[in-house]
Amino acid sequence: MSEPADDGLVRCGWSTGSQLYRDYHDTEWGVPLHGDDALFERLCLEAFQSGLAWITILRKRPAFRAAFAGFEIAKVAEFGDDDRARLLADTGIVRNRAKIDAAITNARVARDLPVGLDELVWSFAPAPRPRPATLADVPATTPESVALAKELKRRGFAFVGPTTAYALMQATGMVDDHLEVCWVRPTPDGTDSRVTFPTQVSARAGNREE
Repeated sequence: MSEPADDGLVRCGWSTGSQLYRDYHDTEWGVPLHGDDALFERLCLEAFQSGLAWITILRKRPAFRAAFAGFEIAKVAEFGDDDRARLLADTGIVRNRAKIDAAITNARVARDLPVGLDELVWSFAPAPRPRPATLADVPATTPESVALAKELKRRGFAFVGPTTAYALMQATGMVDDHLEVCWVRPTPDGTDSRVTFPTQVSARAGNREE
């Protein structure tokens, strides 16, 4: 797939390699997201992304949603051995046994929380801060992401280290890491932007799916 046409808008540098990245950056990344199932989906996808390029997850996202019952917590929590076998045979998703097991485990933990997953995750949102000036100013972890990961692990969640927790914070608008020069402006909290990404795109140099 060719690079997206220049529309004159200044974006965060990581988002310019493909139209799929651009769409995700422009319409979803950093938008405040609420809802237990919606947060569960993002938690799962961030875990599946570990060790891979994010473009891999965006390309496979429709297949992930089909394979994991739309990431409805109540449904995934009931997955059993037959579902594990089905998922491991599904070439449309990332077939990693540990990550698949973690998604099912996390659904069961989320289902049994005394508070909703939304409430739990957002309780660790930091105070607003200035946007970073450059990509080098964007942290990989923060004290809040370390604390969130620690609490999620304490409750029984898997594949939720501080880096994954911070990526979750970025993706769901708990923090705004769009660069100062980026055209995308802050979105009021409470917006749920659920982009479906139906288009399958070719991997590009630097974002190659192995």
